Amino acid sequence: MAHRDVVGGLTLCADQHGSSHRLAPTKRPVYTDEERARRDATVWTRVQAILAPFQFLVFLVSLGLVITALVTDSLHGAAAASVVAKTIVLYVIMVTGAIWEKVVFGQFLFAPSFFWEDVVSFGVIALHTAYLFVFFLGIGSPTSQLLIALAAYALYVVNAGQFLFKMVAAKRSDPALGKVAAAGGPA
Repeated sequence: MAHRDVVGGLTLCADQHGSSHRLAPTKRPVYTDEERARRDATVWTRVQAILAPFQFLVFLVSLGLVITALVTDSLHGAAAASVVAKTIVLYVIMVTGAIWEKVVFGQFLFAPSFFWEDVVSFGVIALHTAYLFVFFLGIGSPTSQLLIALAAYALYVVNAGQFLFKMVAAKRSDPALGKVAAAGGPA
């Protein structure tokens, strides 16, 4: 008899001796009926639905300030403050998103439906945290610090795209859905 484990949307298969491993895509709906009911019943879905666009707005303002600072060599203080604000919002959405994931899927992070989004979110958090580290310790020039922020922002855009793609997939599996389906929100 073969053994199967689902990890991040891939099925890991091994024969009865555990010697043959394969990766095969797993077709799992974003939400089971029970998960959808929990998602719709929890206040954390609304919290994520509010925080995700708010974070995106903070990101857009900050991105504008960071680019301005890099291009004009001015407004470094405003750009730095905006990156710190963006990072704080990121931490808040990550913590509340983990709570949402626990309520909906029964685990704080890396639920099968959001495994890869969570993996990339940790990269986003690592880069934002690296920015805070170099900024508050005064490591490097303001320009080099802001380049770390730009890298964090680039990965954030990838992560936001992942969540938007998941939201579309969830809406397709539930056409009657009239609210944010993949409320986990980008990190």
